[in-house]
Amino acid sequence: MFTLHIANKNYSSWSLRPWVLMRTLAIPFAEQIHPLDVGSSWDSYRKFSPNGRVPCLQDGEQTVWDSLAIAEYLAEAYPQVWPADKTARAWARSASAEMHSGFQALRNNCSMSCGHRIQLHAISPALQKDIARIDELWNEGLRKFGGAFLAGEKFTAVDAFFAPVAFRFQTYGLSLNGDAKEYLVRLLNLPAMQEWYASGLAETWREPEHEQEILAAGKLLADFRH
Repeated sequence: MFTLHIANKNYSSWSLRPWVLMRTLAIPFAEQIHPLDVGSSWDSYRKFSPNGRVPCLQDGEQTVWDSLAIAEYLAEAYPQVWPADKTARAWARSASAEMHSGFQALRNNCSMSCGHRIQLHAISPALQKDIARIDELWNEGLRKFGGAFLAGEKFTAVDAFFAPVAFRFQTYGLSLNGDAKEYLVRLLNLPAMQEWYASGLAETWREPEHEQEILAAGKLLADFRH
């Protein structure tokens, strides 16, 4: 069985990607949670992850790190990770790669937190550009492939790659238009997303740097964590 190493569910957007992908597609795995260390987790995470980061997947003697590499590795045994249609698959891979390497303003200004609800002090031009691009991308996929999900009727890796964005939009009250708005609700209501969310709220770990970043972004409206 696969072992997936992840960090705190409340904070770890990168960990969410392979986790929700595997859970939604019923790919069996054992979960290992490693709470974030104060300052840097490099030394402790290096014990199981070559780059000192999560997520990291172990398959027997094989170790695969980085969320995109994990998705591609899983696809070799589980082709449903990507859409069956060539055109949809190419679009899904492109959109996933764009998410993997881009949207820095969203990452920097809207740190991942399942439990918080924040009213941003301001939306910078760079953040607005990221929001607009996500709106455009989601509406394009939904329109082009006609499905409940970004690349068709079935949940695939591209949906998993944007799953952390759904939590960020919920936390910071960011708006979308058209089909993208309905897709956001659909993504948040997935059983696997609800499971992750509930676990994130139940965590008692608090990492000071993440907490400070989140609270510095705007006015605290609520904190639903236990």
